[in-house]
Amino acid sequence: MGVTNSNKVISAARTDCDGTLRVTLALTAAPDIVTNPTDIVLVLDRSGSMTGAPLASMKAGATNIVINEVVHPDFLITSILAPNKGTATMLDGHSLRWSIPALGVTDSESAVLEFFIRHTAQTPGTKLVNQSITYSDTEGNAVTFPAPTVNVDCGIVVCPEKCPTPVELSAGGCSDFIVVDMGNVSLSSQGRIIQMDVTIKNVCPKKRVALAAILTEVDRQGAEHQRGVKIMTIPAHDAPACRDVRVKCITFVVPEDLDGSTGCSMCCSRSFRARFLANTIDTDSHCCQCTVTL
Repeated sequence: MGVTNSNKVISAARTDCDGTLRVTLALTAAPDIVTNPTDIVLVLDRSGSMTGAPLASMKAGATNIVINEVVHPDFLITSILAPNKGTATMLDGHSLRWSIPALGVTDSESAVLEFFIRHTAQTPGTKLVNQSITYSDTEGNAVTFPAPTVNVDCGIVVCPEKCPTPVELSAGGCSDFIVVDMGNVSLSSQGRIIQMDVTIKNVCPKKRVALAAILTEVDRQGAEHQRGVKIMTIPAHDAPACRDVRVKCITFVVPEDLDGSTGCSMCCSRSFRARFLANTIDTDSHCCQCTVTL
């Protein structure tokens, strides 16, 4: 019979960008029935006469099995569980070897290996779990494992800073000192952080307040541009009468790439306008529920 089944499955069809998967390899083999015409055994036939028959013996389905697994470069093998048959060894972070001395010696039997992999790349998409998997044994069984795929979801990935453009330089032979002018380097990811405090006047006791802060920027031509809005709930106070409520540290982040001017970056001044809206959330009024009788 030899190897009768080979399988490979993963624990999920989808994973996050840094998700972990369980991979299961399974192999089933059954013994071969071998007859040798030169080895004769006497058997009693139906007529009661002795007759000669070839001697039959069983041969293991597969021996000296070696399976080499290499996972996709976007994955890393994190751990290997002990298989129920043979031994498994991690060769490096992306490959392992599973060795089984014999399988299917006297009856059909299965071997199972489980290991865990983690996605380490930053790119989403449908990816093969393994880069390659090879099988060999003494009997020369032809074995093919499935190639499962997983859908990797990395969410929305934004790269605000690009890699800097390299500047080529070289050093001549037998030269251990060179002087090179590498040009200009600009400061990156600059901006302003605006922190504001505001006082809400005459807030009644036990009434929450909804507060909106609106920030705009005024360009050199006097036009306004939106730069942010924050809406927050101000907790109610327990004072016996109306009082002012101070709201501190309302913070806006204004990157420098939003500025319409060019050439001076952080060295230029910028003009902003802030507006605030506030209203009470809680009220003592209730809708009147009335029943109309005709």
